[in-house]
Amino acid sequence: MAMNFDLNDLLAFRALADVGSFRKAAESVHISQPAFSRRIDKLEQALGARLLERTTRRVNLTAVGRDFDRQLRHILDALDTTLLGIRGVAATRMGEVTVACVPSAVSYFLSSVIARYHQLYPKIRVKIMDDSANEVLIAVARGEADFGLNFIGAQESDVEFVPLLEERFVAACRRDHPLAAKPRVRWSELAQYDYIAVGKSSGNRLLLDQALAGVKTQPQSTYETRHGTTTLGLVEAGLGVAVVPAMAMPAADHPLLVSVPLVDPVVKRKVGLIRRRSAVLSPAAQQLYTLCVDWKTGLKATGGASS
Repeated sequence: MAMNFDLNDLLAFRALADVGSFRKAAESVHISQPAFSRRIDKLEQALGARLLERTTRRVNLTAVGRDFDRQLRHILDALDTTLLGIRGVAATRMGEVTVACVPSAVSYFLSSVIARYHQLYPKIRVKIMDDSANEVLIAVARGEADFGLNFIGAQESDVEFVPLLEERFVAACRRDHPLAAKPRVRWSELAQYDYIAVGKSSGNRLLLDQALAGVKTQPQSTYETRHGTTTLGLVEAGLGVAVVPAMAMPAADHPLLVSVPLVDPVVKRKVGLIRRRSAVLSPAAQQLYTLCVDWKTGLKATGGASS
């Protein structure tokens, strides 16, 4: 028995899932709100399931609705790719890609990759879930993100980890700080100054604690933060020194902040692409994933540093 709905009903549901408002969704597909509501009602009746939970302020997807939305996105992407093959016009392609990413990787290279992606596929929307390493891993594992950029995940059996670069942790301080003029800094030297640490829930904190397990003299935190941007804000305000991944630091010509290599020991982390082994990326997501891999190739070709 054929189901009584069409492509327009599916597109209406996708618009509603995106904006969470009947009014805004109706405007986005250029029909009246009553006509839009009829499309959604028709789709729910045809499927025999509630896809939405309506409140006075916002429309949320039910568990069935969220699952349907994920599957529908892949179906529409596949349809779009088929039509592109017939038309041969990549610039008309539409869709959505969700990338989970640790914040430090966004400014370092993801932003430039997305800029290139937008040039190639201007109508594809990219959603970035910038969050902690643990949350990025969870988002990818649950299928909430198509793929991720992270420094954890290599040990997970159901996650594929493709390394992109290796970077070291550095001491972050103000240019007028006594450590700023040194060519390198020992971890024991940091103990002499007020120290700004990231919280224990941070993936970086776990990595550092493991690497420094045998170091006798370690800095003790005077301040503790949850996010790298907050950490650097306190450093910039002159409240102390911090340890951050090299890619988290601003440009070398920053007027106030400077990074100094840390030694005894040198601590590094690998940043890479993560995806579920069982998942097949949509064509739109695969293109962005490939551009991220190509970024690594371009870095080697230009002689860029990998640590």
